[in-house]
Amino acid sequence: MSAEPLPNENIKPLTVRRPRAVAPAAAPTSPMDIVRAALATGDVELYREAVVLAKEMDALAARKAFDVAMADAKAEIPVIKKNRRVGFDHKSGGDRTEYSHEDMAEIARTVDPILSRYGLSYRFRVSSEINAPVRVTCVVSHRDGHFEETTLTGGRDDSGKKNAIQQVGSTITYLQRYTLKAALGLAASADDDGRASEQPAEEATYTPPPGSISADQVAFIRDELEAKGASETAFLGWAKQKRIEDIPATHFGACVNALAKFRKA
Repeated sequence: MSAEPLPNENIKPLTVRRPRAVAPAAAPTSPMDIVRAALATGDVELYREAVVLAKEMDALAARKAFDVAMADAKAEIPVIKKNRRVGFDHKSGGDRTEYSHEDMAEIARTVDPILSRYGLSYRFRVSSEINAPVRVTCVVSHRDGHFEETTLTGGRDDSGKKNAIQQVGSTITYLQRYTLKAALGLAASADDDGRASEQPAEEATYTPPPGSISADQVAFIRDELEAKGASETAFLGWAKQKRIEDIPATHFGACVNALAKFRKA
């Protein structure tokens, strides 16, 4: 029986080295990361799809930033004060129309610093073709690139003793105020020489049916009728409604166009 060999002290035990785990590549986290990753593959079609996706992601982010900025700005914008009293004699003579409103300078003075603080701005596009209604578009933009437009049209303001240029200018100014107010969802303080306090309680608390025009649109129609000295009753007869507040929102554009045809009652 042979003896077991003695262990050799010079032989070291074999060490098994496990391969080091390789961390997975980080997934693209931004639109440009996606484009770069697609470009690195050398696949032209994949690159084109990545560019389209990146643009959609940028647009979505810009829209979200716009909505947040608008909400924050709206929370700080106060009610606009009516700072102007306007009056004019009708061409037919005798009667006179007077009403209060907030001018563009008052609106700008109130909203511009707040909008700027949240990266918002506004501008106007105007169209006034021959024998066509005046068209004004208010464009509200955010610094991240998203913008939204609000458009109104109206007939030339031939109230008072305005010449042709003054009629167009008056309508442009009027529509600039209302498109900006509509775009920002602004409200103007009431200044009706105490007439509101004389209204019955149910008038002050009246709730229009769902789908009706907004309070700003109601004010627009009333101010337009008052500026022209036109009859609200006649207008409601045309609109086939008991109240201006009941007019469906889908009919507002037709109402604005129809207002140009209404004259002093």
